[in-house]
Amino acid sequence: MPTPVSTPPLIAEPRALPIGESWRHVEVTASVTFPFDGSIVAEAPIGTVGDASDALAAADGVRSEMANLTTSERKSVLAAITARVRRDAARLEDLLVLETGKPRRDCRVEVARTIVALEATVEEVSRIGGETVPLDLQELGRGMIGYYTRRPAGVVVGIAGFNYPLLLAVHKLAPALAAGCPVIIKPAPQTPLTTIELLAITRDALAEHGVSRAAAQLVNGSADVGATLVRDARARVVSFTGSAAVGHLIAQQAAPRKVVLELGSNTGFIVAADADIEAAVDAVLRGGFYANGQACISVQRVVLARPIADRFTRRLIARIDELVVGDPRDADTHVAPVIDAASGERIREMITRAETAGATLLTPPLTGDDPALIRPTVLGDVPSEVDLWAEEIFGPVVCLATVDDVDAAIDVVNASRYGLQAAIFTASLEQAFAAIERLEVGGVVVNEIPGFRSDIMPYGGVKDSGVGREGPRFAIEECTVTRMAMIRPRARS
Repeated sequence: MPTPVSTPPLIAEPRALPIGESWRHVEVTASVTFPFDGSIVAEAPIGTVGDASDALAAADGVRSEMANLTTSERKSVLAAITARVRRDAARLEDLLVLETGKPRRDCRVEVARTIVALEATVEEVSRIGGETVPLDLQELGRGMIGYYTRRPAGVVVGIAGFNYPLLLAVHKLAPALAAGCPVIIKPAPQTPLTTIELLAITRDALAEHGVSRAAAQLVNGSADVGATLVRDARARVVSFTGSAAVGHLIAQQAAPRKVVLELGSNTGFIVAADADIEAAVDAVLRGGFYANGQACISVQRVVLARPIADRFTRRLIARIDELVVGDPRDADTHVAPVIDAASGERIREMITRAETAGATLLTPPLTGDDPALIRPTVLGDVPSEVDLWAEEIFGPVVCLATVDDVDAAIDVVNASRYGLQAAIFTASLEQAFAAIERLEVGGVVVNEIPGFRSDIMPYGGVKDSGVGREGPRFAIEECTVTRMAMIRPRARS
């Protein structure tokens, strides 16, 4: 029987969900376990379909209240949330380490990025606006005045992934509140605790500003709970971060209403013949294994120009032991067990299938009793048709391939159903801009890891990597609709 670990003090009510104006006590809970050793972090409340329906009704009931908040009021609420998250940063970091199993260094970055995202959202509240439209382009519009404004779209449902539960929730919650929309968050079942804490912080800030707590709610639970939230016509915007398969289903369930989908990828990393090899190797070490490889823009497919392929491979394998594998609570740890044993077994099976198809394992074989512990793994000559290359691994595994030049490398990266972000290492502006122009992705990074993300930039993918963009300014736009005004100052006789 797993033993409890020392959990940071929680401000949320135990065995309760933030639904409506209060905390609703539930009958069913599920253990949240520490991926490193299986010990129990806490018992998480599990909601029902009825809870989801009640949350939708409560959110719909405060739509007008939220839409009528002034710019100053919305800005003040978000500033208060930001201050509370900053105050609780150390506690939230500790909780993230325990429920996600990510190394402390990655959880510290997550909290810091969360604060930046909140600060940026506070600034963007003042920039929500519209513009004039020259209606007299057509003769019928002669003498008319036209302009549009952005109005709150209505209830927003945000569904977050397990890998960055605090940051992903904030990228959905904060823009919704900034736009004047009530929001319901559904966290990943493996990692609900930090998100529930975020909702407790948010609802206290709302109440202190005289705003209904029902403007921010959370329902944890099964796929049926998620489907209830997504299918309901009162949910005017659905923002989801997770797998492509689930994202496709959500898009169907929510149609014809707006969806923002931040889905998976199998990120490409090109190393040109003129690249700084040591810097490129360092980037793969930093970008392929952070968050235990459980990031949709971590390095997965490394495409090497032939003249430098052998040298790059030798240096990467020589330096792989620089990555410390161990307890995620230790500040020196780079890689720890993935979220659960099922994920570990899935990754191990992908590696085995790739080897059977002809791939070469360049690091020691995975051994040990813990199926969730995937030590940093590198494979070469991975056939393009195997899932280790073609699909998202979501673990600390990197695949290498060799091509003749950058043009061929771009073709290889593009030969994927995914397109979130990609990177190229090169000393040539010509090759860098060729990658920027030709790579079929939402973002191209030059001479840095493809996992680089500024939380203020437009972030999202193409193809099966999703639709819509996150980042405060862009997510706020996703949470609004345009309202066009067409005015003839004096009616025509």
